[in-house]
Amino acid sequence: MSVLGLALLIAGCSTLSVDRSLPGESAQIAVPQNWTGAGASQTTGADEALIRWWDQLGDAQLTALIEQALAANPGLRGAQQAVVQARAQAEQTRAGLLPSAGASASAQRSRQGNNGSSNYLSTGLDASWEIDLFGKLQAGVAASEADLAATRAALEGARVSLSAEVALAYVDLRGAQQRLVIAENNLKSQRETLQITEWRRQAGLTTSLVVEQSRTQVQQTAAQLPALESSIAQSRHGLAVLTGQTPEALDRQLAAVHNMPQVPQQLTLRFPADTLRQRPDVWQAGEQVRAALSRVDQAQASRYPSLKLSGSLGLGAATLGALSGGSAVAASILGGLSVPVFDGGALRAQVEAQIAALEQSRSGYQTTVLTALKEVEDALSTIGGDGARLAELRIAAEAAENASLLALQQYGSGLVDFQTVLETQRSLLSAQDSVVSTEASLLQDHVRLYKALGGGWSPELANADTPPDSQISQAGKP
Repeated sequence: MSVLGLALLIAGCSTLSVDRSLPGESAQIAVPQNWTGAGASQTTGADEALIRWWDQLGDAQLTALIEQALAANPGLRGAQQAVVQARAQAEQTRAGLLPSAGASASAQRSRQGNNGSSNYLSTGLDASWEIDLFGKLQAGVAASEADLAATRAALEGARVSLSAEVALAYVDLRGAQQRLVIAENNLKSQRETLQITEWRRQAGLTTSLVVEQSRTQVQQTAAQLPALESSIAQSRHGLAVLTGQTPEALDRQLAAVHNMPQVPQQLTLRFPADTLRQRPDVWQAGEQVRAALSRVDQAQASRYPSLKLSGSLGLGAATLGALSGGSAVAASILGGLSVPVFDGGALRAQVEAQIAALEQSRSGYQTTVLTALKEVEDALSTIGGDGARLAELRIAAEAAENASLLALQQYGSGLVDFQTVLETQRSLLSAQDSVVSTEASLLQDHVRLYKALGGGWSPELANADTPPDSQISQAGKP
C-alpha cells in the first residue's frame, strides 16, 4: 500500500462526525404566526418605515442628532474599521489559494590570497503552490468570508443601537424639560397661595401654622428643580458624546424647551419570521455558525496529506553579458507530499475543539433568536400598558387641576381648611408630573420596539452579503 493510501486510511478511520446543517436547515426554532402582544396590523415584506424609523416621530432636531451620531460617533467608526480589518484578512486568506512567486538578485566579489579577484552575478525566480487537495485552504477562505459578513452585521447592529440610544437620551431630555416647566408652574402657584395665607394671617383670618404649612410645600417643590436641571444637563452631555462632540457642545442648541416627539399613531409590524431576518444580531449569529462550520472542515482537512509544489529558475555567471548564455541557466522543480502519521492526537483534538466551538455558536444563535422574540413581545406589552396608564393619568390630571382650583376658591370662602388646599396642590403636581413621565416612557417604548424590530438599517441596502435565512420554522407563517 502506498504512503498516500495508508495516510488516507488512517485519517478516514478516525474521522469525527459533525452536524453540518446551517441555520434554517435543522434544529429549527418555531416562532408563532403573529406577535401575541401586537395591537397593530402585521404584514410581510420590507417595511420602508423601519429603515429610518425616527422620521415617524416627527422631530427634525432628533433626526439631525441621529444623523450626526451615525456620521461621527467614535464607537461606530471603530466598528467600521473592524470591517476593514476583516475584509483585509479575508483577502489575505483568499491569496493562499494562488501560487506565490518571488524574485532575487545578488552580486559577489571574492579574492583568495595572491589570486586575482572573481565576480559572480546571479538572478532567480522562486515559486511555490500548495495544492488544495482536501479543501483545507478553501475552508479557511469560507471561514474568513463568514467572519467578514458577521463583522458587517456587527457594524449594522451598532448603528441600530446607536440610533436608539440617541432617541432614548433625547426623549429623556425633553421629558425632563417638560417636568421642569410643570414644577416651575406649580411652584409659582404655590407661592401665590403662600402670599394669600400671609395676607390672611395679617388680617387675623388664619394662623401662623397655616403659613408655615404653605411655606413647607413651596420649599419642597423648589427642591425638585435642581435635580431636574441636573438631569437635563446630563442628557445634553450624553447626546453630545453620542454625536461625537464634547459634552458642552449641545448646551446652547438644546437649551430651549421643546415638545417631545410625537407617538406614532399606527404601527405596521412584520411577521416574526421576517423580523428575525431583519435583525443584524441574528444575521451575525448565523454567520458565526457558518464560520465555525468552515473551521471544523479546515481542521478535518488538516489531518489529510498536503501537496506543495515549488520551483526555481536562476541565472548565474561572472559577468552581466554571460547571464544571457544558456550555460548560465539553472532550473529545478520539487513536489513535496506531507502526510500526518503520528502527532500524539493533536490534530484530532483540534477537530474536537472546533466542533465544540461550532456547538457553542449554534447555542448562541438560538439564544439570539429567542432573545429577539422576547424583546419584541416585551416592547409590545409595555406599549400597551403605558398607553392605557397614560389615558387614565390624563383624566386624573384634569380632575386634579379642577380640584385644586375649587379648593382655593372654597378656602377663600372659608368652606374648607387649608389642609385641603395643600393636598389638592400636591395631587396636581404629582398627576401632571406622572403624565409627562408616562408620555416619555411611551415614546421610549416605541423606540425600543423599533430597535427590537431591527429598525435603522436595511439588509438589502447594506454593503454586505445577503444575510442567511434564520434558523426558524415557517410553519406558522401564512
